Amino acid sequence: MAESAVSLVLDYLVQEARLLGGIHDEVASIRAELEMIQSFIRDADARADKEGVSNVARTWISTTISRTLRERGERFGFNSLEQGGPSYDTRRDPWHDPRMASLFIEENELVGIESPKIELIELLVKGQSNRTVISVVGIGGLGKTTLVKKVYDNEQVAPHFDCCAWITVSQSYKMEEILRNMIKDFYKARKEFPPREIDTMEERQLIDKLRQYLLEQRYVVVFDDIWNISFWGHIKLALPDNKKGSRIVITTRSESVAPSNIESPSYHVYKLSPLPLEEARELFCKKVFQREGGHCPLELVELSNGIIKRCGGLPLAIVTIGGLLSTKKKIASEWCKFLDSLSSELESNPHLLDITKILSFSFQDLPYNLKACFLYFGMFPEDCVINCARLIRLWIAEGFVKEKQGLTLEDVAQDYLSQLIHRSMVQVAEVGFVGKTRSCRVHDMMREVTLSRVDEVPDSFLTTCFANFNLMKTMDFKGAPIDYIPEEVGNLFHLKYLSLRDTKVEKLPKSIGKLKNLETLDLKYSHVSELPVEISGLSKLRYLAAYFENNDSKYNIHFRRGVKIHSGIRCLQSLEKLFNIEANNAALIEELGSLGQLRKFSISNLKRETGIALCTTLKKMSHLRSLEISATSEEEFLDLQLMFSPPPLLQTLSLQGRLEKLPEWIPKLKSIVRIALIYSRLMDDPFKVLQALPNLMDLWLRDGYKEMPRELVLSLQPDEGPDFWKVNHIPSVDFWYRTKGENYKGLQMPNVSRIFKCQIKQDTALFSIYQNISG
Repeated sequence: MAESAVSLVLDYLVQEARLLGGIHDEVASIRAELEMIQSFIRDADARADKEGVSNVARTWISTTISRTLRERGERFGFNSLEQGGPSYDTRRDPWHDPRMASLFIEENELVGIESPKIELIELLVKGQSNRTVISVVGIGGLGKTTLVKKVYDNEQVAPHFDCCAWITVSQSYKMEEILRNMIKDFYKARKEFPPREIDTMEERQLIDKLRQYLLEQRYVVVFDDIWNISFWGHIKLALPDNKKGSRIVITTRSESVAPSNIESPSYHVYKLSPLPLEEARELFCKKVFQREGGHCPLELVELSNGIIKRCGGLPLAIVTIGGLLSTKKKIASEWCKFLDSLSSELESNPHLLDITKILSFSFQDLPYNLKACFLYFGMFPEDCVINCARLIRLWIAEGFVKEKQGLTLEDVAQDYLSQLIHRSMVQVAEVGFVGKTRSCRVHDMMREVTLSRVDEVPDSFLTTCFANFNLMKTMDFKGAPIDYIPEEVGNLFHLKYLSLRDTKVEKLPKSIGKLKNLETLDLKYSHVSELPVEISGLSKLRYLAAYFENNDSKYNIHFRRGVKIHSGIRCLQSLEKLFNIEANNAALIEELGSLGQLRKFSISNLKRETGIALCTTLKKMSHLRSLEISATSEEEFLDLQLMFSPPPLLQTLSLQGRLEKLPEWIPKLKSIVRIALIYSRLMDDPFKVLQALPNLMDLWLRDGYKEMPRELVLSLQPDEGPDFWKVNHIPSVDFWYRTKGENYKGLQMPNVSRIFKCQIKQDTALFSIYQNISG
């Protein structure tokens, strides 16, 4: 946590230096010293996690860093920026590897392992003769090592191979030692003595030795607990593809480490899931109620379910906590007390330390830029499903996301989130229609890790925060019972994120223009209907969302109401997302053409006569990915025919208003994946055009035709078209789906193989057509 404090000072130093002149040498000196402290903290934290740190060293580190920050802070004008030292746990015992126990679990202690065990055995002993890699991926404590060890020791596996080796790799390893251990294991499996000279061989010689030895052998080797993404690239040089059915098994917490089947069809990724509730309950009862024959007493059922839920299907947590409870009295009051204090028990009870240690390995392996992002999950309540877009904006506002050449901060933050997901530290809760994660959560046990780390921040840190309110970066009032924002908000010079979402606030204070560092202004579902002219002073604003949904108008064009905005919007040169604003006049629409960085744009209340001006503006938005245009009413024409060069990267498009015919630029949207046509009143069948769009997956039509045809025919070529289409809100009609090679109504169609007819009811919420569907 001290490293985060130093980062805060560094960022503040850079910002202040831009405002001051003549002090560049002083700034450079302070910055160099702070960066040295930052590097020292990183090294000290890493050593503490792996080896432990003595109390003397811990105290010296904390005192030295605090004193240096205080001295430099006072010299440069930070009056009270004092924080505690690095995140060391004074309760840490001498280090031992808690993962060792996974190799020695008895078969009768296991639950839910049979099905994955059978699948893995089949991957090992059946299938192709090519060298095959099977990666078992999952969160720590899920039982990856236990499962693979039972497979490795299975009586079907050992006789199938000429030689075998089990190598535990872990976070720090030396490739030469890995190679030597492999040679020794292979020789030992064949009851042979390994060559003595391997102890003096270098890496290249060891690789040659292994390749020679394995060339005529059908081998199986397990690499347990891989962390380094480059490990496979190195080790595969020593493992020849001898076409004899050799197998390599990898266990890892990170999907990024696993060799991808995109690289080769011989690479398989097996994702291990948490135990379902019934199997988790069976394992828990088997461990806790051994004397009762695995039956839970009625008075403990509810408490048992609460404990099982907290374990989240992790066998490690279930077995460890169950083992502890098996030694306690089976009294409801005692169990209730244990459940209420489970968080502190995980940190202080020596019988439960293995859980947090194993889960903490994942945290320790994170790059420093991801550690703060992961700890931020501790800000959200237990079992909270978190909107990814909101999370990313908060990370950016807090300064956790570092700029990368050619990428927006949102792109970088999205990559951070993907890394945490691939490392099995964050779980996907909901996926969008293009495969992008929309919401996520953290496992209850992983959340305990974040809270234990956050708890290491000294109490004085919070006092400092509130004493220095002007340093606040984020204010999130989502859903709060407030109806106004005071003028004093303008004093928060460092504020980067302000959310009034789902509040009753009707008006923004003029002082909002003083927030020169504001990057996110979220007014969704608030009562704000007009933005003050001072908004044009927010030159760093990147995200502006402001609209209100009227449930009384849910099925008409006025369902979503935008906000009025004044001239001067051209000054918001950093804007990347702007929605939903009202099209007040042509002059405002022309100003919008200056916002060349926009990725998402929504405009409403558009009149026919301003359509040409909007087309001119949209041609300048070359980075646009999402566009939504709404007319003033269902009867108002959207005159959008003159946009000859639409934004080339556009992925989603919504047009609400009369068109009568599709704009001629629609076929040029080669990246489009979703189109919504609302109140379009089309005269002709749009599918002749839409089916040619190579990436279109999602189509919405509501009141899309002036006169609905009795029959629509969609002809797609599977090799070129999308995987599937979703067709929403089409009135009752016979809908024909055709694929390669069959006749249709007596016509020979060589590119069509199957005809599928389905009656789509009025206002069908969702209709999916899969290309491999049988008629």
